[in-house]
Amino acid sequence: MFYFYSMSLIHQILTQYWGYNHFRPLQEDIIRSVMSGRDTLALLPTGGGKSVCFQVPALAQEGLCLVISPLIALMRDQEEELKSKGIRAVAITSGMKRSEVEIALNNCIYGDYKFLYVSPERLASALFRESLLQMKLNLIAVDEAHCISQWGYDFRPPYLQIAEIRQSFPSVPVLALTASATPEVQQDICEKLHFRDGAVYTKSFARPNLSYIVRKTENKTAHMLKVLQSIPGTSIVYVRNRRKTKEIADELRRNRISADYYHAGLDQQTRYERQERWMQSKTRVIVATNAFGMGINKPDVRSVIHMDLPDDLESYYQEAGRGGRDEKASYAVVLYDEADLMELDGRKTKAFPSRDEIRGVYNALCNYLQIPLDTGFQVTYDFELTGFCAHYSFNTLSTLNCLRLLEMAGYISMNDAIYLPGRLRILVSSMDLYTFQVEHPKFDPLIKGILRSYAGLFDDYVRFSEAELARRVNTSVETLQAELLYLTKLEILDFIPASEKPSITFTHERVRESDLMIPKAMLEERKTRFVLRAEAFRHFLTNPHECRSVMLLAYFGESQLVRCGTCDFCRERNKLEINDLEFEELAQEIRVALSTAPLAPEQLAESLPGIPHDRLQAILKWLLDTGELGTDAIGHLYLKQD
Repeated sequence: MFYFYSMSLIHQILTQYWGYNHFRPLQEDIIRSVMSGRDTLALLPTGGGKSVCFQVPALAQEGLCLVISPLIALMRDQEEELKSKGIRAVAITSGMKRSEVEIALNNCIYGDYKFLYVSPERLASALFRESLLQMKLNLIAVDEAHCISQWGYDFRPPYLQIAEIRQSFPSVPVLALTASATPEVQQDICEKLHFRDGAVYTKSFARPNLSYIVRKTENKTAHMLKVLQSIPGTSIVYVRNRRKTKEIADELRRNRISADYYHAGLDQQTRYERQERWMQSKTRVIVATNAFGMGINKPDVRSVIHMDLPDDLESYYQEAGRGGRDEKASYAVVLYDEADLMELDGRKTKAFPSRDEIRGVYNALCNYLQIPLDTGFQVTYDFELTGFCAHYSFNTLSTLNCLRLLEMAGYISMNDAIYLPGRLRILVSSMDLYTFQVEHPKFDPLIKGILRSYAGLFDDYVRFSEAELARRVNTSVETLQAELLYLTKLEILDFIPASEKPSITFTHERVRESDLMIPKAMLEERKTRFVLRAEAFRHFLTNPHECRSVMLLAYFGESQLVRCGTCDFCRERNKLEINDLEFEELAQEIRVALSTAPLAPEQLAESLPGIPHDRLQAILKWLLDTGELGTDAIGHLYLKQD
């Protein structure tokens, strides 16, 4: 089913739809790989242009691209972006009615749609599976592919069903995309997706224009202000809880720095307005939880400041990587104190509650949502964590961790709040609608207003703004909603009001509490991996002997490691004005000299007559400052043991 193609075709598509004359590094190689029918894993850092890698080859060939992604907001953003380019795309997400889903699937079977976006949980739906068999696929794109690996930091069991889907499309290649995966996770992705003769393309995780700065400080707020006063331009400040977003934004404003705050608990309109003001640089600093940033591509972010510590290097790399996408000098700054390290160390206990705690939360959840035994499979429920915890007097963090482990065990899937605009579809024929208007003149202005404002209403659900339609027909939003609901009751049309609530989808029917399977081995394995990732992040923060960039690159499996020259370690190291080769040779001579016993500085100098005095003093100061050497009670130098 794959055809020879001219390279001019993919460049023509790139120029026509994206306005670029050239692909970014590796994009063309990845596109050529999937168009030749090869399974392909692409590791491109955040902002590296992953979507183009599946969108261009899908447009260059007959058929439809199935895109599997866990990020609902990102799916909807890409759907809207493709539609704005005149490309037919649809995203099926939680919160859609069955009738909407059926129409979307039929459009992909019989229409000229090019992209179908679904969450991994949708793969278990019988309706989806049956419909998929009738589609002509040209590519299966798996976004956030690290989610398929049990060794990864964000494992989602529904991803494992992709291998089953592949059996029905043996000749269709898979393109797996991720921004962060260790070598172990990369191998696991290829195995879990059943790669055949797969190709792996990895762009270096190095960000030469991004300087990593880590500061241990007892006054993080003062240090944050100092950073923002010395580094002009827009910034993101990350914290871990919603309350702190407002507190820090208020503090910035008191210091005459334009700032606002953002978290998932704000309503959609507020989040949109604050995001847009920041995107347009009308607000300089956005203080946010990690709910902010996914899918946002602002190129001129000059600094990303972490006031709280993420869980691991993968999360940190993604968040820090939102700085400097225009490839100009930018800074990723971590501010921490001893309490932060203690909190990081303690997360392994909080993040892994007992199996009894997990079972208790599961049972309470099912009762709260009124789900009978043996039902609930593939049903989505609105779910507010704070209300649930208040109802049962549960601790919020412990409950959230129980829910995450239930998700990993394959019982539920949690979705953040996502705004779904109102949708309309006319259910009767145009002749029957005209007859209704004649017989019910009260509704004539509304129906005429709808028909004049929106096309395609007789064939599909059309998204619309309730406020805008109310303005056009000169009525209030409340009156408009009441009339639309009444017409829905009469089955003249189907009106689905706008909604914005977090939700939970049950990926398994309800089981008895005693039958809930949370394998002890799974918990222990996940805990071990969590601890290893936390320890790697702690090492990144506290190791004074190594370039920050080198540590990051080594963690992600890169072997060509060269000091970046711009991180806090390298900036201090550069002050010595000694090249790396000479420094390491002389430092090694000092280590050997001190390996048997401590020496007074004069004794050390006498034992190393080949090292010029100024060089020796500079290197000794560096080794003392970074903690590799120490001095005993009588001032002798000694080599510290790691």
